[in-house]
Amino acid sequence: MKEEILINVTPQETRVAVIENGIVQELHVERSHSRGLVGNIYLGRVARVLPGMQSAFVGIDLDRAAFLHVADIWEQRKNGQTPAPDAKPIEKILSEGQPLLVQVVKDHIGISQRIEDESERQSLRDKLAQVLPPDEKGGFIVRTVAESATEAELRADVQFLRRLWQDIRARADKAAAPTLLHQDLSLAQRVLRDFTTEGTERIAIDSRENFSKLQAFASEYMPNLLQRLEHYTGERPLFDLYSVEEEIQKALARRVDLKSGGYLIVDQTEAMTTIDVNTGGYVGVRSFDDTIFKTNLEAAQVIARQLRLRNLGGIIIIDFIDMESEEHRAAVLSEFQKTLSHDRTRITLNGFTTLGLMEMTRKRTRESLEHVLCEPCSTCAGRGVVKTARTVCFEVLREILREARQFNAREYRILASQSVIDLFLEEESHSLAMLGDFIGKPVSLQVESNYSQEQFDIILM
Repeated sequence: MKEEILINVTPQETRVAVIENGIVQELHVERSHSRGLVGNIYLGRVARVLPGMQSAFVGIDLDRAAFLHVADIWEQRKNGQTPAPDAKPIEKILSEGQPLLVQVVKDHIGISQRIEDESERQSLRDKLAQVLPPDEKGGFIVRTVAESATEAELRADVQFLRRLWQDIRARADKAAAPTLLHQDLSLAQRVLRDFTTEGTERIAIDSRENFSKLQAFASEYMPNLLQRLEHYTGERPLFDLYSVEEEIQKALARRVDLKSGGYLIVDQTEAMTTIDVNTGGYVGVRSFDDTIFKTNLEAAQVIARQLRLRNLGGIIIIDFIDMESEEHRAAVLSEFQKTLSHDRTRITLNGFTTLGLMEMTRKRTRESLEHVLCEPCSTCAGRGVVKTARTVCFEVLREILREARQFNAREYRILASQSVIDLFLEEESHSLAMLGDFIGKPVSLQVESNYSQEQFDIILM
């Protein structure tokens, strides 16, 4: 299987597409304004100690101080998460003004509670113990994705984390509190750490600055990936070249057409995702049962891809077209299991219910693509979704860049809804100014009150 990873970077967001045999299989989006604090490591300063609550507030250079309980202080632990029997009270450990190294997630040795099989949990503990030096201090969390990890993979991760921790400690020795010592990896860096496999032939990135950063990151932690990194410098946008933009639009649609003429209807709700399979215009060539069987077989392949593409998680119910033949049902289930095996996210497939519905769960690892790019539509009272004003802003910026590469206009005028224009005048004004400087042409704005939030036009003056 030929795998390529495409990374599209702008100051506002990073988008990643995983391509397998020329077909987009996964999409990941990270926006600069919404990167969280989880995983960040700070050299903080104790602002206040609260003996009555056995807690402390720690200043970490944010608007509000962070909260630390005595049970979360590493020196108080001797075994995993269990406080030592002779643990000291917090007022004997911390004092106001004291510098303190803290992280926004708990640091301990543990196995994910989602790995329920105790023999598997013990096996993972044993494998991890084998790759750790005898004098290792600190802790490791073995997450669900590592359930089937080999000893070599665990060793590589341990080496990465130990090297990272050494760098953080070195910076802490020279820094003055409060200061951020380490921010959790960006999406582009996580691509190198989590997405690449032996089958990954190429990692293309369209930003020179971020290409250099990834080179430095790979040189430090993953030198075996250096030869696969490539700076894309083509005139045509990277995502256009591989039709990724088109796939994004399709992945936001409720209806998915099948090559046979059938189609899927995908509906996301708070409780679950439902997928309905329909024959549509497909009438087959032999019999109605044969038509149903072939539609369901194709649907099984397409659904597996759509789950990855849209990042659908939680409970998923699939309503395949009813099949009378037990042989056909078994074949569809087998095909579905086969195509799901390529998914890097944990899946539990329960098979057909007595009502003929396929039940499954897919672990939620991040927001679905629809939830990242869209918001509930006020016009339809939440029954549907529209792209957010920010999503439309970014589409406008990309379209102007695309037009500027083809036409030498004096000026570019954006015609859009009030909400999109307002965002360009306020939060995204810097982005618009950066684009104008980059293309060397003025960009003007014009509100079109009859435009919907997703609608816009670019006028070349």
